[in-house]
Amino acid sequence: MLLAQPASVGNPAVNIAVFGAFVVLTLVVVFRVSRSNQTASDYYTGGRGFTGGQNGVALAGDYLSAAAFLGIAGVVAVFGYDGLLYAIGAFVGWLVALLLVAEWMRNTGRFTMGDVLSFRLRQRPVRAAAATSTLLISLIYLIAQIAGAGGLVALLLDIPSSNRLGQSIVIAVVGGLMMVYVLVGGMKGTTWVQIIKANLLLVCGLVLAAWVVGRYGFNLSALLGAAAENSPEAGEQVLAPGLLYGQTELSKIDFISLSLAAVLGPASLPHILMRFYTVPNAQEARRSVAWAIWLIGGFFLMVLVIGYGATALVGPDTILAAPGASNSAAPLLAFRLGGTLLLGIVAAVAFATILAVVAGLTIAASASFAHDVYANVIKRGAPEAGQEVRVARRTAVGVGVLAIAGGILAIGQNVAVLVTLAFAVAASANMAPLVYSLFWKRFNTTGALYSMYGGMGTALFLVIVSPAVSGSPSSMIPGADFALFPLANPGIVSIPLSFLLGAIGTFLGPRDEDADRRFAEMEVRALTGAGAEGRQAVSEAPRAPRPQHAFVEGPAPRPGPRPR
Repeated sequence: MLLAQPASVGNPAVNIAVFGAFVVLTLVVVFRVSRSNQTASDYYTGGRGFTGGQNGVALAGDYLSAAAFLGIAGVVAVFGYDGLLYAIGAFVGWLVALLLVAEWMRNTGRFTMGDVLSFRLRQRPVRAAAATSTLLISLIYLIAQIAGAGGLVALLLDIPSSNRLGQSIVIAVVGGLMMVYVLVGGMKGTTWVQIIKANLLLVCGLVLAAWVVGRYGFNLSALLGAAAENSPEAGEQVLAPGLLYGQTELSKIDFISLSLAAVLGPASLPHILMRFYTVPNAQEARRSVAWAIWLIGGFFLMVLVIGYGATALVGPDTILAAPGASNSAAPLLAFRLGGTLLLGIVAAVAFATILAVVAGLTIAASASFAHDVYANVIKRGAPEAGQEVRVARRTAVGVGVLAIAGGILAIGQNVAVLVTLAFAVAASANMAPLVYSLFWKRFNTTGALYSMYGGMGTALFLVIVSPAVSGSPSSMIPGADFALFPLANPGIVSIPLSFLLGAIGTFLGPRDEDADRRFAEMEVRALTGAGAEGRQAVSEAPRAPRPQHAFVEGPAPRPGPRPR
């Protein structure tokens, strides 16, 4: 039997109490760990003191966002099998991160993606391009997460979809909490919030999935049959491919584009790349990705059950009519199963998911601007003591304000769809220059700039003129129609174009100064890690003065690492 649309979902007082308890808990954790934040390394990377297991859980927490819990569950609940395709592509993307990115990033950089690209290329133009890419991608991803938070809390407080002012206030509160986490806790506080949130999310998903299957005698076939029965428009088609993709040739191409962005996107996201610097060495970076793969894969299996459970017990029509539309599938299922208390717990966990992810995105954006642009472009590698972290905190506030404004515009959008757009922009801007820089000896600064700006600009333009923004009732701006590009996701065009532009720019541009030696040094460091820790020590601690006299009694001092 379908759940009728209630006047109020659960008890708002209970919902807010559970929700407030989590916020208080995480704020206490953030304030406690913030006491040890003294250097730029503490603020950006948590002092590189996390183990592979801890960072793997935090990586899972960073990635299992509102798109995974609310968005994908909602797409499965409404479109069935095709909704799972969002999860499969993104899960495969972690193999790309494991094989191509994790160890290499950890060995060749310090804080940001710009460190890796500038290792062998000209610093100022490449760092400026890397910072532009990071800020743009982080902002798109932040808009998706904050829009999901607005829909979730609107559901808890029974704010109808037509009340944009109420949802806008909710989004502003979410953005304010996000800025507190970043300004106070830095990466160390954000990582511990991610670890807490990931454990809560995994337990919550397991409870919901087990409860749903238990309602049908732990018989998955019975669950799927009930889902088909309670989908009056789709029927058994909800169990088969083609409800969302595959009905037309254009939708098939759109699915290929989505898959390409989902596979290459995770290994290109700035807040994911930055996590590889929070561990002490490359071995722990690999372990952290292995942990993340297992945790994320298990969670996506739970999301499949949760989505079909929402179809069977709540119904697509009720889900789409609720505040937050398809994003409300998991909370409505919790209310159907366990009433007010379970709804409050699930909503608090989902909100924790959003807060933790937006904090990670914000610190990645602020670190990139402060470290790449301010410290290395404006100050040419010699910023005043403590000023870099202060600039990072100010940038976090600016990014937060922009994300709040964008989240208000994106109210009601499915966050899974918005996140795949961020994946497409990330893969278009970052994947080609990272791969070329790490593996292609001939690659130069001109190729990097062509690839990053060309891929990023193309992806952004195609997103703006796509059906995701205008031209259909489900668009971000439903009343307008300036859609010129037929696909909802631009990855199939912008990602290959980024690789092509990188190659063209490399052959057109001049070779960088001392390119062969720099590539050889980067290759040795990326493969072995030799010199990576020494470089860190030189960067973060002043070297002792050399003795001024000609001869020193005793054994000759051992030479330190050569600074770059």
